[in-house]
Amino acid sequence: MSTSHTHTRESCCSPEPDTASPDCCSADAGHDHNHSHDQDENASFLRRHWQPITSFILLITGLILDFFIEPAWFSEPVRIAWYIIAYLPVGLPVVQQGLTQVRKGNVFTEFFLMGIATVGAFLIGEYPEGVAVMLFYSVGEAFQHGAVARARGNIKSLLDIRPNTAHVKRGNTFSVVHPKDVAIGEIIQVKPGERIPLDGNLITQRAAFDTSAITGESKPRHFKREEKVLSGFINQDQVIEMEVTSTYENNSITRILKMVEDAASRKSKTEQFIRSFARIYTPIVVLLATLLVLTPWFFVNNYVFDEWFYRGLVFLVISCPCALVISIPLGYFGGIGAASRNGILVKGSNYLDALKSVKTVVFDKTGTLTKGVFAVQDFQSFDHDEDELYSYLHAAEKNSTHPIAKAITAFTEIRNGAPVNITKQSEIPGHGIHAIVDGSEILIGNKKLMDRENIYLNGFSKDSNETVIHVAVNGSHAGLLTISDEVKDDSIQAIQKIRDLGVERTFMLSGDIQSEADRIGNYLKIDQVFGELLPEEKAEKLEKIQHDFEGTTAYVGDGINDAPVLALSDIGIAMGAMGSDAAIETADVVIQTDQPSKLATAISISQKTRNIVWQNIGLAMGVKGLVLFMGAVGMATLWEAVFADVGVALLAVLNAIRIQRMNFE
Repeated sequence: MSTSHTHTRESCCSPEPDTASPDCCSADAGHDHNHSHDQDENASFLRRHWQPITSFILLITGLILDFFIEPAWFSEPVRIAWYIIAYLPVGLPVVQQGLTQVRKGNVFTEFFLMGIATVGAFLIGEYPEGVAVMLFYSVGEAFQHGAVARARGNIKSLLDIRPNTAHVKRGNTFSVVHPKDVAIGEIIQVKPGERIPLDGNLITQRAAFDTSAITGESKPRHFKREEKVLSGFINQDQVIEMEVTSTYENNSITRILKMVEDAASRKSKTEQFIRSFARIYTPIVVLLATLLVLTPWFFVNNYVFDEWFYRGLVFLVISCPCALVISIPLGYFGGIGAASRNGILVKGSNYLDALKSVKTVVFDKTGTLTKGVFAVQDFQSFDHDEDELYSYLHAAEKNSTHPIAKAITAFTEIRNGAPVNITKQSEIPGHGIHAIVDGSEILIGNKKLMDRENIYLNGFSKDSNETVIHVAVNGSHAGLLTISDEVKDDSIQAIQKIRDLGVERTFMLSGDIQSEADRIGNYLKIDQVFGELLPEEKAEKLEKIQHDFEGTTAYVGDGINDAPVLALSDIGIAMGAMGSDAAIETADVVIQTDQPSKLATAISISQKTRNIVWQNIGLAMGVKGLVLFMGAVGMATLWEAVFADVGVALLAVLNAIRIQRMNFE
C-alpha cells in the first residue's frame, strides 16, 4: 500500500526529537511539501512518457510547418529528416520489440504489423501518417498498461495491509523488530489501534478486533484466550499479547496476496482461445494484405502500385489484434479485482469464468450455512457421577479445535470437578474422541462411534431432531449431550439469490445426524440433504452428483475435512478466511467473510465479467471488419486505421475497467 508523504502540522510537530525536522513547524511546511510532491509526480510522469510527448510535439510542429507556414527551409530532405526524428522515440522501441519477437520465432505479432505498416508509409511518402500511427499506438499502449497497473494496484492496496513493525518479547522487555524477524512461538504485544502483524493465538483473556480487512465484517469481533487471530486484524480496546503461530512469509495476508498475484497467471478458456486465435489470425491478415497489394495488378487497368500498397498498409494497421489480446485479459483481471473488493478471492480467471455456468451447488453445513457456534442445550447422565463426567469431558475435549468440542469445553469449564490425569487422547474423524482419563477409557462421539464399539445406548430417542453426543466410560453408556447450531443470517437469501442467477440444484452434505441435517435443509429449502457422512463419504456423494447431473458443480465448505471434496469439485469454494488452512489452500475461490450470500455475488461478477468480455470481442471484430472492408476498397486512410486499432483498443479497455466500479450488493 502506498503511504502518503504529506505531513500534517500535528505529526511534524511531534514532541519526539526523531520525528521533527528543523523547519517542519512553520505554517507553510505542509504546503511546501505538497508542492514538492506535485513536482515529483510531474517529473515522474515526464520520465515515463517522454517518448510519446516528444513525438507529439515534433509531429504537430511538422504538420504546422508542412501545411500552414510552409517555410522555404522546410525542404524535402529536411521534411523527411524531421518526421524520421519524430518517429524514432515511439517507433524504435516497437520495431526493436518486433525484431526481438522475430528472433524468438514469433513473427506475426502486433509489433511486426505496426513496424511494417509505418515503415511502408514512409516508403510511399506518407510521413505524417506513419508517425501518427505509431504515436497513437504508443499512447494506446500507455493507457492499457496504466489500466492494468491501476487494477493490480487497487487489488494490492486493498490487501497489502501488513504492518512493518512488531513488538516482540525478548527477555523481560518488548523490542520493536520487523515481523520477518519474529519466530513461531514468540510472544508479541499489540496496542490499541494497531494491526496484528502475524497470525497467532491470543494469550490475553479477551479482546475485540476490527476484522473487516480480512473477513469484510463491519462489526468488531470478540475473541477469547487461545483463539486464533489473524494478521491484518486491528486491535480495538486494550493492549493484548499473543503467541505467534506462523512466519511473516506464511501469514494470512501474505497468502491472500500470493493468491491474487497468482490469479493473473491462470487463463480462462476465452483468453486462451483469443491468444490462439491471434496467432493464426495475424499471418492470415499479412497474407490478405499482400494479396490486396498484388492481385489487382492482374485485374485493374490503371493499376498504381503506391495506391494499392497504401491500401495494404491500412489493412495491416486495422487488423492488429491489440484490442482483443489486451482488453480481454484486462476484463478478467478487472473481474478478479471487483471480486476482491467484495471480499472474494478468485485464484484465476479460469475459475472466474467457470463460476458463470454453475448449475449445481453442494454445501457443507457446519460453519458454511450455519454459524458453527454450538451450544450444549441439555445434559443427561446414566448411573454415573455427574461431576466426574464433567471432568472426563473437559479433559478429553479441551485440546480439540472442533466446534462441538469447543461447545462441550465451554459447557464443562464452569462445572469441572477435581483435576484428572489424561494419558491418551485421539480424534476419530467423523466419529468423535477416544481418551484415557484417570485410567478409564472414555469415548465421546456420535451414534456411529457407539455402534462401532458395540455400546448399548440408554434412553436415546432415534427420532431426536438435535445433534446428540454420547459419552461412554469403560464400555458403558454414561451420558449424552444435546447440542444445537444456528443458521447464518443470510443463508436463506444466499439460496434464493443463486437460484435467481441460474443455479438449478442445491445439495447439502453433512457429518451431522440425518434429522438435524434435514431440519436445516428444510428450513433453507435445499433440494436434497445427506447427513451422517464421513469425509470420504462426502467425496463419494459429490462424485455421484457430478456424474448424475450435467453442468458445472461447485462445492462450498470450510473445514479440514472439506479439503478432499473441494479438490474434487469443478469449483471449490472455501468459506471464510477463518476457515482451515487446508480448505483455503485447496479451494479455487475463497470467500473472506462468513456470508454464504457472497457466493451469489461471485456468480454475478463472473456473469457480468463474461458479458463485458464478449462486448469487447463484438466491438473489436465489428469495427475492424467494417474498416477492413473500407480500407480494401480505398474508403479508409491510415487515420481511420488508427481508430480501428488504437481507438477500439482504448474503448475496450474503458469498457473492461467498468466492472471495477459496479455495485454487486
